[in-house]
Amino acid sequence: MLKLENVTRRFGDFAAVDNVTVTIPQGQMVGVIGRSGAGKSTLLRMLNRLIDPSGGVIRFNEVQVSSLQGAELRRWQRDCAMIFQQFNLVPRLNVLTNVLLGRLNHRSTMLNLVGSWSREERAMGIMALERLGIAQTALQRAGTLSGGQQQRVAIARALMQQPKMLLADEPIASLDPLNAQIVMDSLKSINREEGITVVTNLHTLDTARTYCERVIGMAAGRVVFDGPANELTRDAVRMIYGADGDELSEEITSTSLGQPDGGREESLGPLEPAA
Repeated sequence: MLKLENVTRRFGDFAAVDNVTVTIPQGQMVGVIGRSGAGKSTLLRMLNRLIDPSGGVIRFNEVQVSSLQGAELRRWQRDCAMIFQQFNLVPRLNVLTNVLLGRLNHRSTMLNLVGSWSREERAMGIMALERLGIAQTALQRAGTLSGGQQQRVAIARALMQQPKMLLADEPIASLDPLNAQIVMDSLKSINREEGITVVTNLHTLDTARTYCERVIGMAAGRVVFDGPANELTRDAVRMIYGADGDELSEEITSTSLGQPDGGREESLGPLEPAA
């Protein structure tokens, strides 16, 4: 279980994340939504300890994540894998080698220096690529792949870490709707089949509705909604997106993704007013 208690991150006088308290049970798929600048990426980067909180405590089970240092911090970053919007692959290396880089924190420094991969590790890498439907690209340079393929390589690399939690920072923001659906289908499959907690930042409400059992809405660094997507009222969406009345349209809340189980495409439809 992941617990955030009064977590804050300041940049000078500006609070990018402001006094957030959230508990996420193991195995949930959580979508964090909000406009650009709402604090979503800062929140995920604190969970992975790419940046440190200015205040508050982050715990995972009995481990106080927010105070980890050295080898213990590296172990946490292995257990809490991160997927980035811009993929963070090494373009000149082939796809399989990029995937194998996910094993670095499982290996000795000497093995990492000589760049030697075992037969078992290579088999794991191929299996991860097969799971993402791109095993045929294993020997291609990563830089030759499409954006959607590169993001699937990044997910395969994260799986090689054998993580307990998967963080995805705007994983579909730079993808077309078809590739966005493939990537979100992959994350949902991992969550369902492996029981791995997935926390993903998303710009759009419809994607969160389609794929996430729980939605956390952020605005100005604060959590303004936390609950099932079907409990989002028009007033809640207005708080999250900062829109007034007529501005609540598909343009701010939709990427035209279809259903994850291959069903027909579904729009948001009318949002019910708050009771």
